[in-house]
Amino acid sequence: MKKALILPALLVLAACGSETPQQHLDRAQAAFKAEDYRTARKELGEAVSAAPEDARILDLLVRVQLRLGDGEGAQATLARLVAAGGKGLEIARMKADAALLRGQANEALSLLGNDSHPEAWRIRASALLANKDEAGALEAYRKGLAAGGDARLVRDYARFLLDSQDIAGAEAQLADLRRRSPDALDALMLAGDIDAQANRWDGALAAYKRAQSLYPTRPEPLLAQADAADQQGKLDEAEALVARATDVAPDSGDVLRMRIQIAAERGDWEKVRSTLAPRESSLEPRSPEGLAYAEALLRLGRAEQARAIYAKALLLSPQNPFARLMLAEAQLATGDAATAYATVKPLADSAMAGPRELELAEKAARGAGDPAADTLKARLQSGDLRRTQQLAAAGQAAMARGDWNAAIAAFQQVSGYQSDADVLKRLAFAASQAGRNAEAIGFADKALALQPSNADMIHMAGLVRFRAGTDRDKAVAYLEQALRADPANRLFRNDLARAQVAG
Repeated sequence: MKKALILPALLVLAACGSETPQQHLDRAQAAFKAEDYRTARKELGEAVSAAPEDARILDLLVRVQLRLGDGEGAQATLARLVAAGGKGLEIARMKADAALLRGQANEALSLLGNDSHPEAWRIRASALLANKDEAGALEAYRKGLAAGGDARLVRDYARFLLDSQDIAGAEAQLADLRRRSPDALDALMLAGDIDAQANRWDGALAAYKRAQSLYPTRPEPLLAQADAADQQGKLDEAEALVARATDVAPDSGDVLRMRIQIAAERGDWEKVRSTLAPRESSLEPRSPEGLAYAEALLRLGRAEQARAIYAKALLLSPQNPFARLMLAEAQLATGDAATAYATVKPLADSAMAGPRELELAEKAARGAGDPAADTLKARLQSGDLRRTQQLAAAGQAAMARGDWNAAIAAFQQVSGYQSDADVLKRLAFAASQAGRNAEAIGFADKALALQPSNADMIHMAGLVRFRAGTDRDKAVAYLEQALRADPANRLFRNDLARAQVAG
């Protein structure tokens, strides 16, 4: 009787372990080709357990780990791959990629040596960016393209250009990416992101939805749709899309960030606080998560803690108007009205100031006993404020849709625009985009004369000259000066790099 029972049990166990490492590898390869890296990792985990020294399995596992951003896991697997006989330049590139993911940019550069393969140039560019050498990164991208390029290098270069607000340049790289593989996830997501930055929402959503249909196991298309819905004021739709992304990739950091964003917009401050509190010591103060955490603390009555975070954020990014506004609000909440007024005053002084800035400034000034409170109250109650807000909104909307001449016309109707640096800065940018270079330089120089120590105004004076192709030395000097004033500003760094390399 015992033998009769043991035999079926053994058959069941045999059936459970009947799949070979090759079958797992085959499924992993199919998943990798479909860019479903989580499934590929799961299958490779089964395969490597049964065949721990199979170089083919280990090689693919490294590639999957790198695509998932797992630098530590890739490093460990690479050691096993080398022990199994793996060697050559491709192994060195994977080691460099893993080092970069672990935050070891210099090690990555050392591992690459003089490798001139396009993939090496891509990793080298990323390492140089990590070292804040944007000019070197830009040169690496261009050398990689000259060496024949590859899809990921083209993608990274396009995103560098998009971060620099060079939509035309990003679109040129997108065309290259589409020629290589029109339905690749990178191509579809880049197309959507370019359209989103240009406020072409129909095109953006079409690209994201196609990406979602072709890559249902990836969270990126869902998160991009959620962000687009959020920017269009469709919070319920955004929240539903984030919930679906959570089901697809519950451990994704990008999913978590979007969940926090939605919770903040819902005013669910306790959820924001409780989610981020365990990570408080590692939060970057000026990041969206850091700013959301500070606001949660402020709304929950912990103004002193919020004030400290906002102060760090503004110190790191002195041109960030949101950080300035929220620091002033936190200062006022701690009873320091005079400091709050001094903090918010640069925002309130602008013709572009809205009711939120003016109301906070009026409240802070009144609390400090400053006579400016009555002037601010009068501005809030005047019809001019309403008209200025309408013109500012019209100008911003025109810029968003790329109608630069309409933007110029709207901003030039703002009362007192010729003595307002913020309006002149916008006019300079719009005129530069419209190809009206002499006007752009004139507007930028007037803005700079009004606020000579403001990094935004210094940057604009350099940027319009760079775009006009005139007085390169002065353009670079201004861009360098702006970066010295705000060294953490990625846009400033990218624009300076482009100006330096263009020379």
